[in-house]
Amino acid sequence: MTTVAFHTLGCKVNHYETEGIWQKFKDKGFERVDFDHEADIYVINTCTVTNTGDKKSRQVIRRAIRKNPEAIVCVTGCYAQISPGEIMEIPGVDVVVGTQDRDKMIGYIEEHQHTRLPINGVSNIMKNRVFEEMDVPVFFDRTRASLKIQEGCNNFCTFCIIPWSRGLLRSRKPENVIEQAQQLVDAGYQEVVLTGIHTAGYGEDFKDYDFADLLHDLETKVAGLKRIRISSIEASQITEKVMQVIDRSEKIVRHLHVPLQAGSDTVLERMRRKYTTAFYKQQVDRLKQALPGLAITSDVIVGFPGESEQEFNETYQFIQEIGFSELHVFPFSKRTGTPAAKMENQVNDEVKNYRVHQLISLSEQQAKQYAARYENTVVEVIPEEVDQDHTGDQVLIGYSDNYLKVQFVGSADCVGQIVRVKITKSGYPINEGQLVKVMTEPNLTTIP
Repeated sequence: MTTVAFHTLGCKVNHYETEGIWQKFKDKGFERVDFDHEADIYVINTCTVTNTGDKKSRQVIRRAIRKNPEAIVCVTGCYAQISPGEIMEIPGVDVVVGTQDRDKMIGYIEEHQHTRLPINGVSNIMKNRVFEEMDVPVFFDRTRASLKIQEGCNNFCTFCIIPWSRGLLRSRKPENVIEQAQQLVDAGYQEVVLTGIHTAGYGEDFKDYDFADLLHDLETKVAGLKRIRISSIEASQITEKVMQVIDRSEKIVRHLHVPLQAGSDTVLERMRRKYTTAFYKQQVDRLKQALPGLAITSDVIVGFPGESEQEFNETYQFIQEIGFSELHVFPFSKRTGTPAAKMENQVNDEVKNYRVHQLISLSEQQAKQYAARYENTVVEVIPEEVDQDHTGDQVLIGYSDNYLKVQFVGSADCVGQIVRVKITKSGYPINEGQLVKVMTEPNLTTIP
């Protein structure tokens, strides 16, 4: 049997798509092996969000070629879409496919087996207006199920290359989203995480169906679905209609990731973000009303070109004012091909690093404060991994609906189930808890 190994770099969407590509190989009778093993075919799903992403992608490609010089090496993903020529120049790369036409990948591999000639299957993403269907009815190694609902982005923020690697916004047909959500629930998943490049932009390319309609349909039409998690939602996408759906929902969890990027209006303007700090705060306040106890996580870029001490302080104070439950802090990275890379007044690395550390310590402080509110309270957790503590007891680790990472002693058959856990000692990055009750019956026979 022909073996195939996968390696995924980058975001949740890439991880979802690797699973979608694997389904296509699986349907053709291939056997999946670990990437560190020798395989007949290696598929590397690349990232290009930073220049470092490109570099890491090249390192992984070379690792596969070294592992088995006779193997067919196929490179896909964002870096492949942006720089196919660069990848084709790496000796040992056989097939390059971008962020579309993944259904042609196996055909290209078979063609290469006959001709032994390298194949560049990358086409112009900006002309694509159709969502590429890739069903993932079950995940190879996960207890959480992602569900990709849209592709591409129309925003063109000055620091971001993604519209060029993913194209313009395309939404998945509602009936296909609902059908796949039902498949995932039937396979035993309790929670579905809605993902995309610009997730809550879903439906902007439809006439009379939007993100709020999709949330409502997932809640009402998918039998047995317990939790809906939105991977990311922009402040500008939280419309009144979305607010109402969230307000009425019994399945949308108390956690939303609302990207901020900067807490200074002048920096937001240079980034070409479509909101002010006042608007962002107004949206967050409304969300907190709709979902009491809401955990809000966010992304922040530090040291954007021209960021003055005053602008950084504005960001710092704004983050204090909002009170996040966790932040992902990134130093600004010059991404070749973006307007921000050519901007004047680039901030030096020393200043960037100092500011990053300041925000990371503020994030930890806010995370601990948020978690402390739940000490001695009971939360609902879906355990994802099994470990052992120092006494040899079996410890389960998973996330609560409001995205607290919790570990507690329990039985492995609880993995993937909703259990009630009392948080006995809050903390960050992990909280300690005690199992109170198993909420759902084990139904994970189809999940590896």
